[in-house]
Amino acid sequence: MTGQRLMPADNTLLLLLKGYAWLPGVARRRGAADAGGPLRTRLLGHPVRVLRGTEAVAFFYDEDHAHRAGALPGPVLDTLFGRGAVHTLDGAAHRARKELFLERLTDLAVVRALTARVCAEFRAEWERRRGERVSLFDLGALVLARAVTDWAGLPGDGVPDTERLARDCVAMVDGFATPGPRHLRARRARARQEELLGRAVVRAREEGPAEPPRTAFEAVVAHREADGSPLDPHTAAVELLNIVRPAVAITWFVTFAAHAMRDNPALRRRLAADEPAGLAVSFAHEVRRFYPFVPFVGALAPDGLVLGGETVPEGTMLLLDVYGQNHDPELWDEPFRFVPDRFLGAVPHPEGLIPQGGGPREGHRCPGEDVTVAVLAALARELAGLDFTLPEQDLRIPLTRIPTGPHDGFRLEVPDEPEPEAGARAGAGAGAAAGARRRA
Repeated sequence: MTGQRLMPADNTLLLLLKGYAWLPGVARRRGAADAGGPLRTRLLGHPVRVLRGTEAVAFFYDEDHAHRAGALPGPVLDTLFGRGAVHTLDGAAHRARKELFLERLTDLAVVRALTARVCAEFRAEWERRRGERVSLFDLGALVLARAVTDWAGLPGDGVPDTERLARDCVAMVDGFATPGPRHLRARRARARQEELLGRAVVRAREEGPAEPPRTAFEAVVAHREADGSPLDPHTAAVELLNIVRPAVAITWFVTFAAHAMRDNPALRRRLAADEPAGLAVSFAHEVRRFYPFVPFVGALAPDGLVLGGETVPEGTMLLLDVYGQNHDPELWDEPFRFVPDRFLGAVPHPEGLIPQGGGPREGHRCPGEDVTVAVLAALARELAGLDFTLPEQDLRIPLTRIPTGPHDGFRLEVPDEPEPEAGARAGAGAGAAAGARRRA
């Protein structure tokens, strides 16, 4: 009818088929039709408005404009975040819970301590794997699980070994966005870890709280909500996993880092020498920008929200197009080229670079972002200085899969003995990758 917009078609199937390319593709196809306002679409039968751009990020992370309570579907809570997680809270409840993470994950000394543990574990595991063919993705997950378990002070009694923890954390991330076997593995992995950690919390409270809390585990056990109540054991387990799981998930970025270095010996040599100073951090930022990890993040529209001059119905899903923004030509020169130097000597705009979401630190921005950048930069330097070869394998990265990564997990062959001057010859391993298939 005249003056009324047609209801957009439901895009759920297209999301499942297209993956990361879905939302940028919808934006390209419907740009003209939706000019002057946010992109309109539908998922699972529900209306959606899509946001992108620095101003949109600021808008999206203003709690007057977007509510998190009820925004995450049950299948995502049962795999990735957990029921009752900080991601599902708003207002005073969110601020009180978020402080628990800010205190433990953003202090510079804490970031350095965790990074040092990761590097020590990586070197030790590398030596143990001499003469083996390994998956860098799997090795990274194991190293990160060991380091964060030690750093967080997770008790050993009743908590499974770190190999199981690493596999379970990977499963939680790998299965949150898909139906079928991957999703079932993710549900089982979360249920198993929540039960084990919940029991550990109960035992710790029976033994008496540490005063003051020295570790992340002790801090979660002792945490009080905005109303003064402690976390119930299940929610405490959920939040412990929301510290451990994202740390293990850095293995996706580590694998992408190796992918970026494989055919660029000059970049690899520069990273090994950290020349110029700060290159490793710039490289970490560019890995997070360039490679696909988070496709988008969501919230719900409150009553009375106005977007582009249009009043949006309460409960409409708001999606922030993370992958699209990180490749937006209006924000980035040559967005589909990997150029670490774009960040040299510059602090990324907090509402421009949003690979793990955006917003102010005290709001819904990921509190583990500083840890991710520091750990990724440190492990990139470690990898750049090592001698290894790459066997024939499929290193294509399909955008249709969420989350994605190199098809074969980036297999590499660790030499029997350390090579002299390996760091000076950091391009050797990349040169051996010439036969590997290139990124799709």
